[in-house]
Amino acid sequence: MSTVEIRNVRKSYAALEVLHGVDVQIAKGEFVVLVGPSGCGKSTLLRMIAGLEDITGGAIAIDGRVVNNLESKDRDIAMVFQNYALYPQMTVRQNMAFALELAKVPRDVIARKVAETAEILGLEPLLNRKPAQLSGGQRQRVAMGRAIIRDPKVFLFDEPLSNLDAKLRVKMRSEIKALHQRLKTTIVYVTHDQVEAMTMADKIVVMQGGNIEQIGSPLELYDRPRNVFVAGFIGSPAMNFVEGQVLANNGEVVLQLKGADLPMPAAAASLVGRSLLVGIRPEHVKHADDAVAGALECRVSLVEPTGSEAHITLDFAGQELLWILRERLPISRGDVVRVHFDVSDLHLFDPASSERIELLP
Repeated sequence: MSTVEIRNVRKSYAALEVLHGVDVQIAKGEFVVLVGPSGCGKSTLLRMIAGLEDITGGAIAIDGRVVNNLESKDRDIAMVFQNYALYPQMTVRQNMAFALELAKVPRDVIARKVAETAEILGLEPLLNRKPAQLSGGQRQRVAMGRAIIRDPKVFLFDEPLSNLDAKLRVKMRSEIKALHQRLKTTIVYVTHDQVEAMTMADKIVVMQGGNIEQIGSPLELYDRPRNVFVAGFIGSPAMNFVEGQVLANNGEVVLQLKGADLPMPAAAASLVGRSLLVGIRPEHVKHADDAVAGALECRVSLVEPTGSEAHITLDFAGQELLWILRERLPISRGDVVRVHFDVSDLHLFDPASSERIELLP
């Protein structure tokens, strides 16, 4: 396992700059996920680590050694691609052994490594099959086996699960995470799926438009998103945003949301008179009975039962609010309901800068 350092890395295609000075520090054995919408630069950055794309500016170092000018084959990395990239004419055994054969590793060592890797990935019954005889999940395991058998310094995964169906993606997520915990090798993993990022990563790098928006553990990003983009991107279903204003009311500080006043802590006194963008996660929206003061009156637009819970879309004064309801309440489209949330669950953002506002004690 090795460290990876990305120092002020830039990438341009002619006059178009697609990465704008990216800095990431990856520790030994860390599972780091690069996540963001399509076109944010995450796959380009991964390919630069792999040596498949030239670096326009900055430096990439593996174990302290700058690899900017090293060929991909000399970086001691292994990459697992979205489309598996298996040799169709070769068996599973031959696909896994191919890189070792090129390196002129002794045959007995190759046989032992193939057997060990096949056991780790549950591929023993498939060793004599060709890729066309395998399912998508089996092909992905073979691609992983071909990477593992080389015992590289760093594993690179480029959206490896995007071609699989939803049920198989969940299974393969667990397999990759379990594999990392067993091998403890450094992994850099690219996905646009934030659920993959949250469930697999030790550290997440959120990217947008060639820039890094925030780096942190999954729970750091979930609980303390730095800005509106991260708050809306991390979490499924996505965070709700409603407009609000902080006011002084009879000596108390309140957050006014379209007529509903929520008492705020004394630390919010510095925000009196300011308009805010208020974030609330759907699971933190709660049903309010008539005794609850400061509740929001909403009309139900849509009810989507999932079995264990219902996803209810509310119309709150012309703003959409998603509510995850885990109780079995008789709620239908068109009903008027009252909901509330704890102030401690709110995320406050500046509407102009989109940056998070912290309440100082």
